[in-house]
Amino acid sequence: MTDALHATPLADQAAYAQAVRDAVDAAAAYYGAGDSALDDDAYDRLVRGIEAYEAAHPEHVLPGSPTGKVAGGAVVGDVPHTVPMLSLDNVFSAEELAGWAAGLERRLGRPVEMWSVEPKLDGLAVSARYHGGRLVQLVTRGDGVAGEDVSHAIGTVVGLPETLSEQVTVEIRGEVLMTAAQFEEACAKRTAHDGTTFANPRSAAAGTLRAKDRPYRCEMTFFGYGALPLPPDDASELAGRLRELPHSQIMDLVAGLGVRTTGATPVGVIAVATVEQVQTRVEEIAAVRAELPFGIDGIVVKADLATDQEQAGFSSRAPRWAIAYKLPAVEKITKLVEVEWNVGRTGIIAPRAVLEPVLLDGSVVTYATLHNPADITRRGLMLGDHVTVYKAGDVIPRVEAPVAHLRTGDERVITFPDVCPRCGGEIDASQQRWRCARGRACHAVASVSYAVGRDQLDIEGLGETRIVQLVDAGLIADFADLFTLTREQILSLERMGETSTDNLLAAIERAKEKPLNKVFCALGVRGTGRSMSRRIARHFGSMDAIRAADAEGLQAVDGIGPEKAAALVEELAELAPLIDRLVAAGVTMTEPGVTGPAATGQGGAGSDGTAEADAGPAVELPLTGMAVVVTGAMSGPLEALSRNEMNELIERAGGKASSSVSARTSLLVAGEKAGSKRDKATTLGVRIATPEEFAAMVHAFI
Repeated sequence: MTDALHATPLADQAAYAQAVRDAVDAAAAYYGAGDSALDDDAYDRLVRGIEAYEAAHPEHVLPGSPTGKVAGGAVVGDVPHTVPMLSLDNVFSAEELAGWAAGLERRLGRPVEMWSVEPKLDGLAVSARYHGGRLVQLVTRGDGVAGEDVSHAIGTVVGLPETLSEQVTVEIRGEVLMTAAQFEEACAKRTAHDGTTFANPRSAAAGTLRAKDRPYRCEMTFFGYGALPLPPDDASELAGRLRELPHSQIMDLVAGLGVRTTGATPVGVIAVATVEQVQTRVEEIAAVRAELPFGIDGIVVKADLATDQEQAGFSSRAPRWAIAYKLPAVEKITKLVEVEWNVGRTGIIAPRAVLEPVLLDGSVVTYATLHNPADITRRGLMLGDHVTVYKAGDVIPRVEAPVAHLRTGDERVITFPDVCPRCGGEIDASQQRWRCARGRACHAVASVSYAVGRDQLDIEGLGETRIVQLVDAGLIADFADLFTLTREQILSLERMGETSTDNLLAAIERAKEKPLNKVFCALGVRGTGRSMSRRIARHFGSMDAIRAADAEGLQAVDGIGPEKAAALVEELAELAPLIDRLVAAGVTMTEPGVTGPAATGQGGAGSDGTAEADAGPAVELPLTGMAVVVTGAMSGPLEALSRNEMNELIERAGGKASSSVSARTSLLVAGEKAGSKRDKATTLGVRIATPEEFAAMVHAFI
C-alpha cells in the first residue's frame, strides 16, 4: 500500500541502511522521552520509504529494520503485556482506505457488517490494570510485548479513576495526552522551574508520565479505546461481554465504569454500515480537527463486531481489522533562521519568525507568529534552533517550542529591539505586547490608509501616495486631520489641480455621513475589525453609548470576552482626543436603524445596554441565530456586492458572518467556483444556497 507521495525515496543500499538507522533512532526517542529529530510526518515517510525499498530489494533487508515491528523495534519494556499491545497500519487517502477495507472483506469471505470510527489521539498508549475495581498498575506500550511500569503516575491523569464504579477486574487500554490548556500550563510550570519548555503536547505527556521526581505536577488526560478481560482467560460475566460486544458498545460499557473513553471526545465513537459512510465520517472528523481541544493525527477505523475481529486476526505488529487513516501533518520541525520586528498601524511591535521553508498542512510555511517578546522568552527560543511549527485549519502558523536536544551550540540569542524598529523612538514595554510610545503616530501612513479604505470611510482619491504627501507636509497626523484640510493646503501638494482637489474634498465630506460601524472600524481599535465593529455599533447605537460602556457592558456584545472588553475600554480612553475631534468635525456617530435613547447618547438603553427600537413589536429577522459563510462569485441581485457588503447584509438580516465553514455553520452561500468550502459544507451536512436563493431569503434587506 506504499504511496510514493507519502514515502521518502531511497536511491541505493547505503541510503536504505542510513534510513534504517535514522528511523530506529527516531523511534527510540519518540517512544522513549517523547521527543525526536523527526516529526511524525517525516518519520512516517521514512518508514514507508524503507518498506518500498525492502519490497523491491528483499535481499537487502536488515534485521534491525523498523518495518513489521511495534514502536519501530526501538523500545523494550520490562513489564510483559497480558496480550500484545500492537500498533496500527496506516492509510493516507480514500482510495487506500477502500482498498484496505476490500482486502479485509476478502480475508473474511463476506462483507463487514459494521464499522466503528473514532479519532486517533496524539498521545502515549498505555494499559491500565484494575483489580477489584482499583487501579493497580499502569504500563506503557513499549515494544508491544512488554512495556514500562509508570504506576507512579496513578492519580495524576484525568479520566483514569483510581477506583471504578464497580468492583471488577479488567484491563483498559487507551491514550494519555495533554489538552491544549494542560500543555500551556505544563510549559508555564517547567519554564518557571528551569527556564526550558516542552517541544509539543505529546512529548510533554510522555515525559511527564515517566517522571518520578519532578518538583512540580502536570495534569494529563486519558481516553480509553479498548478493554480486555484480566486475566485473558477470565470466565466472568464481564469478560464474556468484552469478548462478545461490538467495539462501540464496549466503549459505552467502559464509560459506565467511570473511565473517560474516545466516546467522550467531541467527535465520539460512531458505528456505520458502509465504507462510504466511513469515508464521510473521516471527512467530518478531519473538518473539525482544528476545533478539538487536543491533537489528533488521524482517524481509527475498526471492524466493529467481535466476530469480525476474531476471524481477521493479527499480523506481527498490527490488528488486521483496524487501520489508522492519517491526516496531513499540522506540526513539523524546521529551523528558526531569523526574527523580524514589524510595527503595526496601532504601534504594536510584533516579532515574526523567519523559517526554513517547510510543507505544513498542504502549504509551504516560511513565516510564523511569535506573539511578543515575553512569548519568545517563555519558550526559550534561539536563532538557529530547530523548532516545532504548528498550524491547524485556517490558523496562522506559530512556533511552538525549540527542540532543545537538537542544539549544537551554534545557536544565538534573539536580540530584542531597544528602540522602535520603524521610527527609532521610545518603546513602551509596560505590557507583554510592546508598542511604540508614539502609538498610531509612528505609522501614520498605515493608520490613515486603513481608515480611508473602502470598507471603512471609503474616501476615493486618497491613496497611499497622497497620504504620504500629506503626512510629510505636516498637514495630517491621523485621519481626523483630514476633515480640517483646506482647499489651499491640498492645492499646495504636487500634482494636485483644482478638479482633483475639489473631488477629494467632496469625498472627505461624504465620509462624514458614513454610519457608526464604518467610523468605529476606521479607528482601528485593537481586537476589532469590520464584523466586530458592526456588532458593537448595532448593539450600542451611538458612539456616546459605546464610550460610556464599562467592561461588563461591552461583554454583552457577541464575541467580546472579559480580556478583550478590558482592552477596549483602555483603548477607547486612549482614542478619546481623536474621537472628540471627529465629533467636532461633524462625522456621524450613530448607527442607522438603531433608534431610541441609546442612539442619541442620552442613556436609558435596555437593561442589557442594547439600544431599543421605537417602532412597533420586535420582528424576527430571517437569519436570526444563523452563522453564514459566503464563497465563490455572487450572481443575480447580489452580483454587485463586495464580500464585505455581503457580510453587512448578513448581519442586517440578523445573522453572523463567518469566513470559514465548520460544524457550527448554519448556511453556506455558494456562488460560481465555490471550491473547497462547498466540499467541506457538503461533508458536514451544512445547508447550501445559491446567491439567488439567498437573495430571496433576505430580499427586504438588500
